[in-house]
Amino acid sequence: MQLETYISDLLYRYECVTVPEFGAFLTQRTSATIHESTNAFYPPKKMVSFNEQIQKNDGLLANYIADIEKIPFEVATKKIAKRVRVLKSYLTQGETLSFKNIGEITFNSEGKILFEPSNHLNYLTDSFGLSQYVSPPVTRETYKEPMVIREAYKEKVETIEKVVPIIVTPEKRNIRPYLKYAAVGLIALTLAGFAGSNYYINKVEQHNQLAQEEATQQLETKIQKATFNLNPLPAITLNVDKQTGSYHIVADAFRIEENSDLKVKQLRALGYNARKIGTNKFGLHLVVYSSYENGQDALKAVREIRNTHNRDAWILIKKLD
Repeated sequence: MQLETYISDLLYRYECVTVPEFGAFLTQRTSATIHESTNAFYPPKKMVSFNEQIQKNDGLLANYIADIEKIPFEVATKKIAKRVRVLKSYLTQGETLSFKNIGEITFNSEGKILFEPSNHLNYLTDSFGLSQYVSPPVTRETYKEPMVIREAYKEKVETIEKVVPIIVTPEKRNIRPYLKYAAVGLIALTLAGFAGSNYYINKVEQHNQLAQEEATQQLETKIQKATFNLNPLPAITLNVDKQTGSYHIVADAFRIEENSDLKVKQLRALGYNARKIGTNKFGLHLVVYSSYENGQDALKAVREIRNTHNRDAWILIKKLD
């Protein structure tokens, strides 16, 4: 079984792929970089690392192998365990394990595992199609104007300012006599209109005030005559079914909690008993289709979900508090 092929496939979508009883391959996003000496531009990518302390089976790898090879989940788990025994025997004999497009694992002189990542493949899907690019160095020419030339320009400008006089000529306007009378008439009409407008506004305000007082008096009369009879509402009893069980069918995991809430709403709209079950050791919010007391029921349900809704659904065995 080419275990590294399945691990490589999962590293595109997940930040942690655990090989039970062996270790976990982790990915971390890094920004684009520029090499100072070679002027090479490197696109954003996922850096791959290995942690031998994470060995607990989360079901991700076994579930993927079972789905690809069309075998039961238990059979896939046994095949992984068999392959891990072979890999450990190679390491104890001093050989180097080479995982294609992932990296190499070996024992050092102190008996600790060393991992050397491979740079042949970028697992960041956002950078698909981007490759390394080398740019020629950018050179800029700088020009400093000699002090002598600047002083010469300054003296020339000062000389021109002294020679050329600046004369301000006042503007002459001829005002025709009949325009004066027209202006006087316009001012008189404006004053008359202003006085009439004030008289009209005062009349409107008086009318509005009387109408408001009358409406207020009618409202107070109706309030005095009104009686209120408050009857207690019938009690409502809600029956809430709490999901239990240690077998959880995982739909997805999210770094942002708001996205997990949206996923729960979408699954419930489809008829699933979806909910959140907290976060895993990497801080991801887990959303599950449902939880089961019995492993066989969970296995039957996850097969149906893979065939009808989500091929990547998997079973998490965890006892919740």
